[in-house]
Amino acid sequence: MALELEPGALVIHTSNSDLSFQTLSTPSPALILPPQPHLYPHFSPHPHPHIHPLFPTSASFNSATSSCKTVAMVHADAHPFSSTFSRLHATRDHHQGTSVPIDLLPDHIFLDIFARLPTNQLCCCARVCRRWYNLAWAPRLWQSIRLTGDLLHADRALRVLTQRLCKDTPNVCLMLETLVASGCRRLTDRGLHTVAQCCPELRCLEVAGCYNVSNEAVFEVVSCCPNLEHLDVSGCSKVTCISLTREVCLKLSPMHGQQISIRYLDMTDCFALEDEGLHTIAANCTQLTHLYLRRCVRLTDEGLRYLVIYCPAVRELSVSDCHYVSDVGLREIAKLEGRLRYLSVAHCGRITDVGVRYVAKYCSRLRYLNARGCEGLTDHGLEYLAKSCPKLKSLDIGKCPLVSDAGLELLALNCFNLKRLSLKSCESITGRGLQVVAANCFDLQLLNVQDCDAPLEVLCFVKRHCKGCIIEHTNPAFF
Repeated sequence: MALELEPGALVIHTSNSDLSFQTLSTPSPALILPPQPHLYPHFSPHPHPHIHPLFPTSASFNSATSSCKTVAMVHADAHPFSSTFSRLHATRDHHQGTSVPIDLLPDHIFLDIFARLPTNQLCCCARVCRRWYNLAWAPRLWQSIRLTGDLLHADRALRVLTQRLCKDTPNVCLMLETLVASGCRRLTDRGLHTVAQCCPELRCLEVAGCYNVSNEAVFEVVSCCPNLEHLDVSGCSKVTCISLTREVCLKLSPMHGQQISIRYLDMTDCFALEDEGLHTIAANCTQLTHLYLRRCVRLTDEGLRYLVIYCPAVRELSVSDCHYVSDVGLREIAKLEGRLRYLSVAHCGRITDVGVRYVAKYCSRLRYLNARGCEGLTDHGLEYLAKSCPKLKSLDIGKCPLVSDAGLELLALNCFNLKRLSLKSCESITGRGLQVVAANCFDLQLLNVQDCDAPLEVLCFVKRHCKGCIIEHTNPAFF
């Protein structure tokens, strides 16, 4: 049962038998979980034994959120209030309405401070006084919301938050642009339905690991949020496609087409994704520039053909651990030509020098290549890369047993801009190849030679010539 005393003093009365929380002014998705007094037996933020504060303070506030936009951090775990808020609360009670020095600050200073707080702390501040309440719900502070916690009732959290944010513009939340609910396993289609109906200006949605989310909810979001550019559904095993809803498709004229504005799409670990699903994604998301399909194990070379036909602007592509992708698929990828900058084909066992040659020949502006575990790659493949992709900055050829010092020397003599090089478990690499790398790649920042036959003196040579280079190794004598 919610008791609204005043905007700055909203509290919630709970009991063991009543876990249905309702909020009217300062919503708290964190209170969907029952209170845990046994964890904090000496903590009593309110004199009434059955009343507890609205928002527990997160213990995992990341300093990276200290930007001009507030990043909403809503946690399911209960923690005691931060010492800062406790002092402010005590100060208010002590003075009982008397002006304190902090009250002399102008509104814009308060807003700058509040913009650096996560949402749970922001809602705590909203309980201090009426002025703070009004400032804490300023629209500019709610451009981004972040929900975390395996046990968080994310659907309820989204419903309560959007209702409060829609207070000034009924049924529409125009300020929210970013929603991150990654790891909220209790998030379902109902929560995304709320977002789709209330947040038309959404530009970024991350629901990684929310395995209860299905195609229907994703379709509704992309249909109702035309400005959505960033979508992360990695680990959502029920998502097999990205498309518009049937109703929206019927309204579109044939000349208008069925286009979605998504540019960044992460479908890592979407195990059920097949070639037909990728075909639909490519046909609807023609503006894609970043696509990650790691461990989409059902994809084949045919799906990559569809991708290249409809999405010629792709700059970054990952098909790591897609075991059915072969040299034929790399031949299709090579048609992206100079636009491709990032490519990961790690652990694609059917890829050999032939496929790498296609990519090296046509994608001369490639900056990053991950071919770890491609055991068919040899020195010939490295030669193609060295001569055709001189601007290569990051290369991972770990666990490629056929790569030797000869190929490494060709690479070092042509790719002077290398910054990251992984040779982990390359059995044929010895000190000679590493010395050539160190003597030519002065900008090297990371070198992984774990499980390689790298003598101590060679590692010391690399350290002397590549100042600041981090060397990952398994030689116990090298420090």
